[in-house]
Amino acid sequence: MTGARLRQALGYAARGWPVFPCQVGQKTPATAHGHLDASTDPEQITGWFTRNPNWNLAIATGAPGPDVLDVDEHGPAGNGYAAFAKLSKAGLIDGAAAYVRTPGGGLHAYFRGSDQRNGHLPGHHLDFRSHGGYILAPPSRVDGKPYQVIRTADTDGGLDWTTVTALLEPRRQIQQPQPGPAPGRDLSHLARWVASQGEGNRNAGLFWAANRALAAAARQAGLGEREITRTLGSARKGGRTRTHSPDYQAEAGDQA
Repeated sequence: MTGARLRQALGYAARGWPVFPCQVGQKTPATAHGHLDASTDPEQITGWFTRNPNWNLAIATGAPGPDVLDVDEHGPAGNGYAAFAKLSKAGLIDGAAAYVRTPGGGLHAYFRGSDQRNGHLPGHHLDFRSHGGYILAPPSRVDGKPYQVIRTADTDGGLDWTTVTALLEPRRQIQQPQPGPAPGRDLSHLARWVASQGEGNRNAGLFWAANRALAAAARQAGLGEREITRTLGSARKGGRTRTHSPDYQAEAGDQA
C-alpha cells in the first residue's frame, strides 16, 4: 500500500516539481545535499519514501518548481498578514495557484516558478522562496501539526519580488547634496564633508567633491577656468558612457 507522502510526492513530481525528503517532523533535509538532490524521477522518489514513509516532503522552489511567498506568524513578535493584505490590495498576489496553512499559523502562497533570488523582509515577516530554496509541503508535519491546503485557484501567475520589495520598503528619495565646504580648503575638509552626507546623498556628494578637488588641482597647475570646465565636462560624459556599458550592468546586477 502506497503511503500518503509517497503518493503526494509522486503527484508533485508529475507536475514537474522536484521533491526530496526531510527528517521526520523537521525541516532538515534527509539527503546528503538537500535541495540539490531534489528529483522528479519516480524510481528515486519511491525509493526514498519506501525506505521511510514518515519522512517529511519538501519541494525545491524556483523553476521548474514553484515560487513560494512565506507569510510568517511569530506570535507576540508579529506576523506577515498586514504586509500580505497590502500586497493583495495592490493586486500582486492575484496569480497565486494555491494557499497552504503552515503548522505555526503562517501561510504559503504558491506561484509560477522563476529564476529569481530568494528574498527576506524581516520587518514585514515575509520570506520569498525561489531559485536555490525549498519549502515543506503537505502532508508534512512539524511539532505534530500538518501543512494543509486551504485553497486552490485555476491560475498560474508569478510574483515579482522586486515589485514586492519596492511596495513594502520603497527607497528614500535621493536629495541634492547639502552645500559644500568653502573653496580653498585642503582635501581633509572635503573628505569630512562627504562623510557627513546622509545615506542616499553620498554618491552625488562624492562626485561633487571629486570635481571640486580636480578643479583646485588644475588651477594650481595653471589651467584656465574655461579649460577646466571643458575637461571636467568631458570626464562626466565619459563616466555616463561607462555606466551604461554591458560589463558594468552585469557587475551591478551581481551586487543586487
